[in-house]
Amino acid sequence: MSAKSVNGSGGKKPASAATNLIAGGGAGMMEALVCHPLDTIKVRMQLSRRARAPGAKRRGFYTTGKDIVKRETPLGLYKGLGAVVTGIVPKMAIRFTSYEWYKQLLADKSTGQISGQGTFFAGLAAGVTEAVCVVTPMEVIKIRLQAQHHSMADPLDIPKYRNAAHATYTVIKEEGVGALYRGVALTALRQGTNQAVNFSAYTQFKQWLQDWQPAYHNKEIPPWQTAIIGLVSGAMGPLSNAPIDTIKTRLQKTPAEPSQSPWRRVAVIGGDMFKQEGFHAFYKGITPRIMRVAPGQAVTFTVYEYLKGILENSNIAIAGGKYEE
Repeated sequence: MSAKSVNGSGGKKPASAATNLIAGGGAGMMEALVCHPLDTIKVRMQLSRRARAPGAKRRGFYTTGKDIVKRETPLGLYKGLGAVVTGIVPKMAIRFTSYEWYKQLLADKSTGQISGQGTFFAGLAAGVTEAVCVVTPMEVIKIRLQAQHHSMADPLDIPKYRNAAHATYTVIKEEGVGALYRGVALTALRQGTNQAVNFSAYTQFKQWLQDWQPAYHNKEIPPWQTAIIGLVSGAMGPLSNAPIDTIKTRLQKTPAEPSQSPWRRVAVIGGDMFKQEGFHAFYKGITPRIMRVAPGQAVTFTVYEYLKGILENSNIAIAGGKYEE
């Protein structure tokens, strides 16, 4: 089918929410298992406040990753994975289901086609939706776990947060439920811009490949091509909103100050970063973030399209609806 069509393959109805849940959940699970170590390195780099003495060697993503493995064992790279895996299925279900729903609202009702502007706003809305429903609380817990510098090989080195469930319980007990939504506005802004750029670029690249290859004009392109355009589109979002992500990470790591409003804290964190660490601090962790997000999107789109195709062509009764995928 055409990349800009809201219909299913062969003119069928859009895939159902159940199909999307299975395909999106499987894709998200694979993405998390493959790419989570890079996310841990990115978070550690963003939280680093090491002094930049004249002539001091900067800590890159390789050095940061090597230090984590040396001090905390390779399992240290997977800190916070439980929180990610727990949220990945609903996150992907919400992302793709809401994206398709917004697409159909914005598409031309007579032709079933959606414009580039419509794709952008559908992605933006889908990103905000997933941020509010799943991503913000998931990332608060993930960042708290990833920020702990303890050895997972030493049973006597007991961290404050033992696992995702314990971290959630502790945060709610000590700081209240609202702490799980700390940084929700920044997270929504980051996820919204990410998915707007991601889906827009992916859709346009896919349309170009279909136009360039007549054999795939109304068919799905090969998986290797899906992986490549997913990789490229996935890299574009982080480059557009790295400062937002870095400030959000620092905001979610620490408890709130009773005397400060959320936006005041954002301003204070941003101001302190600029004064103490310089402009480059806003782009800390950009290399591992791109290395995490870009391959992650390549995996997500490839596995999602593959599983979705299998489910749509199978005899399993997973019905679609007018505003479903």
